[in-house]
Amino acid sequence: MLILASQSQTRKTLLQQAGLRFSTQPAAIDERAIETAALANGADARDVALLLAQKKAEAVSNANAGAFVIGADQTLALGTELLHKPADRAAAAAQLDHLKAKTHRLHAGVTLVRDGQVLWSDLQTAELTMRDFSAEEREDILDREGPAALNSVGGYRLEGPSIRLFETVTGDYFTILGLPLLPLLAALRAIAPELLAGKPSA
Repeated sequence: MLILASQSQTRKTLLQQAGLRFSTQPAAIDERAIETAALANGADARDVALLLAQKKAEAVSNANAGAFVIGADQTLALGTELLHKPADRAAAAAQLDHLKAKTHRLHAGVTLVRDGQVLWSDLQTAELTMRDFSAEEREDILDREGPAALNSVGGYRLEGPSIRLFETVTGDYFTILGLPLLPLLAALRAIAPELLAGKPSA
């Protein structure tokens, strides 16, 4: 049995498109509390992404004996500052303005856990530079994106109209979407190849 410890539709879609058969079960953890404690102990954005991925997988694994559980999380760092999903359109606009004409990094952590034991984990980073866009361009993009902009840590979606706001993007596309898919598939082939067989999830 394979479980994705996430309620992210994007991660679910990526696994479905890869032909995996799995179920989803969101992890009941306090992400902000875990992040705050980690940062207080000297962790950085990369550490937090991997730690949250692990905590999610462990929480779901503890309730599903024998299952292989995928945990994934993503952090956005502008220098040493960590940003989070905007609460509303005004916050999304402010966040986009904060990122404008600057380079930020997306760190995506993924881990595979079974019976509370971490079998494998990986961390990938992508670097993104935004254009010096106008307020009119920003508002047009937010109009086009609608509520979807609030589901992203950066207040944008590279797979949507937000791509117009970017100057350069360096890194793996799946990492940007929040799930380092190629390393995960390689791990599954090595650890549990049987999970790659069978009919995919609907």
